Amino acid sequence: MIWYDGRLFRPVETGGSSETSSETIFRYKQRGDLLTADYSGGEIDYGHLIGLVDDKGKIIMRYHHLNLDGYLMTGRCQSRPEIMPNGKIRLHERWQWTCGSKAKGTSILEEM
Repeated sequence: MIWYDGRLFRPVETGGSSETSSETIFRYKQRGDLLTADYSGGEIDYGHLIGLVDDKGKIIMRYHHLNLDGYLMTGRCQSRPEIMPNGKIRLHERWQWTCGSKAKGTSILEEM
């Protein structure tokens, strides 16, 4: 299992109607297969996610955040890890809003 505890990630690529940007920092914590993170930066005032990590490091999660316009946003996401040559983790994400337009998109996050 990939261990995410204490790692910091930031988006390097976003698509669709994502509210994250390179200014958004995700701070991961892990206990067993339970993963949590808080995140903020860019258009996001504060956010939180909760998910489960499988034995290959894949994450299935739910997230919610308050954006700078004062809207509470919610969604779901699946992240597939890739170990880069430098040993850091890149996450390939497929996500969907569970509020508003329910739009879908993809993002790539890299460990800082």
